[in-house]
Amino acid sequence: MAKVGFQVLGNMRRSVLRAAMGVAVAASMLGAAEVQAADQLPDYVIAEFGAPPAIPQGPLSKEVEEAVKVAFVDSMTQGGWGRDQTIALDVIAEAKDPRLVWIISDLMRFATGPEFTSVLSGAAGTLLGKDLPNHNHWGIVTDHLIAWDIPAPPDYLEAKRAIFTNIVPGWDRIFVKGDIDWRHVSWGGVLIDDRPFDTTDDPCNCIPAADNPEVSSAEEATWLSDDAVVFGVEVNGEYRAYPRRIMEVREMVNDTLGGRDLGIPYCTLCGAAQAYFTDQMPLGVERPVLRTSGLLIRSNKVMYDITSNSVFDTFLGKAVTGPLAKRGIQLKQASVVTTSWGAWKAAHPETTVLVEDLALGRDFDFRNGRDANGPIFPVGDVDPRLPVHEDVIGIVTASGKPVAFQRSAAFVALNAGKEVAVENVRLALDAGGIKAVDASGADLGSHQAFWFAWSQFHPDTELWNG
Repeated sequence: MAKVGFQVLGNMRRSVLRAAMGVAVAASMLGAAEVQAADQLPDYVIAEFGAPPAIPQGPLSKEVEEAVKVAFVDSMTQGGWGRDQTIALDVIAEAKDPRLVWIISDLMRFATGPEFTSVLSGAAGTLLGKDLPNHNHWGIVTDHLIAWDIPAPPDYLEAKRAIFTNIVPGWDRIFVKGDIDWRHVSWGGVLIDDRPFDTTDDPCNCIPAADNPEVSSAEEATWLSDDAVVFGVEVNGEYRAYPRRIMEVREMVNDTLGGRDLGIPYCTLCGAAQAYFTDQMPLGVERPVLRTSGLLIRSNKVMYDITSNSVFDTFLGKAVTGPLAKRGIQLKQASVVTTSWGAWKAAHPETTVLVEDLALGRDFDFRNGRDANGPIFPVGDVDPRLPVHEDVIGIVTASGKPVAFQRSAAFVALNAGKEVAVENVRLALDAGGIKAVDASGADLGSHQAFWFAWSQFHPDTELWNG
């Protein structure tokens, strides 16, 4: 590859902050190279992405280790990309080790300027054995890495941490070892929300969570049209509506309902609002206060607890790093019913609803705008049994089996008086939406999401077929 030098990384931090506010040595390897066998991947992956490259085993050679340090660590800590980094990238590109593309992908996410991006993409293409198109460089490279399940290189977190934590202050508390696949973590284009609890009226250059949000009665909510989408939650006989218009701005609410504390994340990218109980923690564990980290895992937001700096798997409610992971914290869910405001307030006239001011004067509709043509961040391969943006109701049965119900088909069946059930799970109509209950009608804590999101977090999910 061409020996070109760029003095771009010195300005990268400022470029990222501005965007967030608005947003040749051959490697000798130990162990033989092995082919990621095509028969180990689903046919639809091979059809879309082609056959995967050969994957070396064992540690990196000393030459490649030093090249990784110079290109990806020194460039960040020293704030610049020059001749040494260009030579190091040549060494990496000639190493015939596709595992290294994960680090190249991480730097590509923050790269500024088409020439520098093309250089990184060229190195990635050489290592993957692919002639990559000259557009959407980072997305295409990362989709291939995920779909082929390319392993991470040795000491991957160290290099990734150097890139990310030198770009955005605050991520140093998050990029630590844990039960998390750091390969799939990427930047969502926004900064971390690190404001203490109950200070969410303070401005931030982030997606602003709302703590203890102000609410009104249904009669007072004249600003909300009957066809507006809301996320309805019931706890101990108390009902509350969280308008999608507000949740698309806030993406995280810490609230109290029915005498229980809740953390309610909404991932605009995967169409999922969830309600997690954040009280009744084990002895010595403070209530988790959930915030948006500014990071994503396969187009799903990464939330974290501002109190302990523990990262949670947003989709599963499981602490995966930090003190709460060591304590094995798994948050339980209340059901979230996705429906219209008119249907919700008709079924539950006593409901409260978040006040209009929480929308901050904004009225996004990401589902029918930005995200209308599919995921805008890399997700790799998607289970082809349903379209990527098909709505499903997801639940894990008593035996531990994940099940997804196609929402449109379930509506037809339930309205026809048919039973929709798998093992202990029964679907029930509720205020124009659907939730999962057991045989006695008790809430099982279900939620609605896009198929691509549910299926990637539950790859062995059973799809209800009616």
